[in-house]
Parts: sequence; structure tokens; C-alpha cells
Amino acid sequence: MRVDAFDFDLPPERIALRPARPRDAARMLVVAGGAMTDAGVRDLPQWLRPGDCLVFNDTRVIPAQLEGRRGDARIGATLHKRIDLRRWQAFVRNAKRLRIGETVDFGAGVSALAEDRLADGSFILFFPGDEPVELLLERAGTMPLPPYIAGKRATDDADRSDYQTMFAQKDGAVAAPTAALHFTPDLLAALGAAGIESETLTLHVGAGTFLPVKADDTEDHVMHAEWGVIDAATADRLNAVRARGNRVIAVGTTSLRLLESAAGEDGVIRPFEGDTAIFITPGYRFRAIDGLMTNFHLPRSTLFMLVSALMGLETMQAAYAHAIAGEYRFYSYGDSSLLLPQR
Repeated sequence: MRVDAFDFDLPPERIALRPARPRDAARMLVVAGGAMTDAGVRDLPQWLRPGDCLVFNDTRVIPAQLEGRRGDARIGATLHKRIDLRRWQAFVRNAKRLRIGETVDFGAGVSALAEDRLADGSFILFFPGDEPVELLLERAGTMPLPPYIAGKRATDDADRSDYQTMFAQKDGAVAAPTAALHFTPDLLAALGAAGIESETLTLHVGAGTFLPVKADDTEDHVMHAEWGVIDAATADRLNAVRARGNRVIAVGTTSLRLLESAAGEDGVIRPFEGDTAIFITPGYRFRAIDGLMTNFHLPRSTLFMLVSALMGLETMQAAYAHAIAGEYRFYSYGDSSLLLPQR
């Protein structure tokens, strides 16, 4: 499909620069049964059925944004994907001033060698020494806020907690699974009291999620791979949910993408460990999920293409027009939507 089919006019003031406080005070647009309803995140238990299961991503965001120097040149690096214990793939700002074999000094005793440059323009950075790279990042790195936020304000100490979900356990993401930022212990308790189940999986979200689609046609866009895992016990429990007639609701596009990567043509979710570069556009047949809770995404983004695949492009164009007119807050720190397709 043509990428411009997924374009729409988003006023810049609709992009949220801070999250709602408390987190579950955010608004939620419910799109279900051909209708749209303005609700709040705290209303979520009312829109689900006893026995339904929410699936969360338990990845933890690391402070993967680095600012340094190579001689007189300022070099910025956003770590994207772990290669091994000491090597990371990174998107580099001012890359024309960095050559293979040169070292970038990021301060606080942290440096990295530009070991290789890949076909997409990203670098392989090698961090010498014995300290775990995670400790180096805690000293020298900052939280990698999306460019649409970071371009409008500086990252600060509040982002260290704001840009982390309550489920965050496993280090490795360089972007938050933002749909789950709305959840609080109180909301989770209310869901449990209503008979709603929950499961977790892990997908380490990469910085590629922020990259714009530069191709004119979706067929020509290449997704960056991200590493994820679903263990056998979790897969079995999720299959049991659907087998008894209940619904699996992904919390966030990251959970959805990993579930769909793990499911076969028969709709059975299987254990999964490895990279996924799944790219979901209209025409895709969903196998593993029955609904999605997600934030509002940017024009021409792969994530708006994904929700259009789930609900239909015309439906999502209408929903986003409603959200913009109703002054919903967009993107990572913004409001939420609950998408329940007709089956």
C-alpha cells in the first residue's frame, strides 16, 4: 500500500510532553462494535470480560542515549540492539564525523570503539573494559525519549521513572512499551477483582520503532529486528484462554508483535526466543490476539499501519480524527485507546 494512505494532520500540540498523573488518570478511546466511546483508563475492567487476559511486556528501558566527543566532533549515540556482552548496534548522530576504528568519549569514564558500520547506516559500538555495559550506561547515559518529545524539552530525572512501566524487570529496551505506562497497582487490583487475567512476555524494544517510513510503498520498508521471548508455560496459558472462548488482549504493539510472531497459521501460540522483524499492514490476518490497548501513534508510522490492519484504515482514520478533535494526547506519554475488532 502507499505510505501516504496512512497520513493525517496531527497538530504538534497534541503530542504529550509529560504523562498523566496519576498514570491511570489518562483518557481512553474505546473502538468496538463499530462505535467509539470516550472513556478513561480506569474504566478498563468494564470493557473486558471475566476470563479475558491482558498481555504485558516486562522489558526494562535502559539509559541508552549517549552524548560524547570524537576529537572536536560532537557525537550522539542511541543504542538500539545488543549484539553481545560488550557490543551494541547504535544509531549515531553526526555519523559523517565518525569512522571505523575511532573511539568516542562519552564522559564518566565511558568510551566506545566504532567497530563496524552497517548497511542501514548504524554502527557496531564496542565498549572496552570489565564493567557490564549496563553499569556504564547508568553513569553516562540518559533515558532515550522519543525524538518528538526530546526535541521539545530536555530529559530530566522524572523521566527515569515516568518512562518505565510497573512491569519492567528485564533490562534491554531502548524505548518503553508505552501502553503499559498507564497501569498502576490499583488498576491491576481492580482488573483482578473483575476476573481479568494477566501474563507477561519480553520484547526488547529498539530505537527503530522511532524511525520514519521513508519508502513510498509499505512493500519497500524494512523493519529493524528486536529480540523477544515467550516461554512454554506462558504460551500454554494463553492458548487455554482462547480455547475456553475468552480473549487475549495485547497491551501495546510490542506485545502484539511478539505474540503474532510466535503464533502459527493455526492460531496456536508457541514458545519463542529470538529476533522478530514482523511488519503488520492492512491485509494481515491476526492469529494470536483478539484486541489491543495502545497509545495514539504518529502519521505514516508503522504503528498506525498496524492498528489500521487490526481495525480497518477507515475506522482508524475516523477514530484519530475524533481523538484530535477531542484533544486526546498522542504518543508515548499520551492517552490510550482500546481496540476491539469485530470477529
